[in-house]
Amino acid sequence: MVTMFSRHTLPDVETWRRAAADFAPVYKKYGIVRTTCYRSVDDPNDITVAHEFETVEAARRFADSDELHQARPKAGVAGEPTVWIATPFSLTD
Repeated sequence: MVTMFSRHTLPDVETWRRAAADFAPVYKKYGIVRTTCYRSVDDPNDITVAHEFETVEAARRFADSDELHQARPKAGVAGEPTVWIATPFSLTD
């Protein structure tokens, strides 16, 4: 499993939440298996979204997609979020 993390600071989380729900069909198109959203306990407008994919290539296609880049301003995302793609590893191996 591969996870793409995207961290945003938003002026209005509810605007972003509605836009993200409307954007859900695009998630399927790019092979997103699961999405989990996190909010900072210190700043509720600081969120991190974790999208899980089967492959690194699928994650990169989504991260680079015009659809995602065009959707961000509509959802209230100002500036570029911090984005990274990662795979899990074991602490004991």
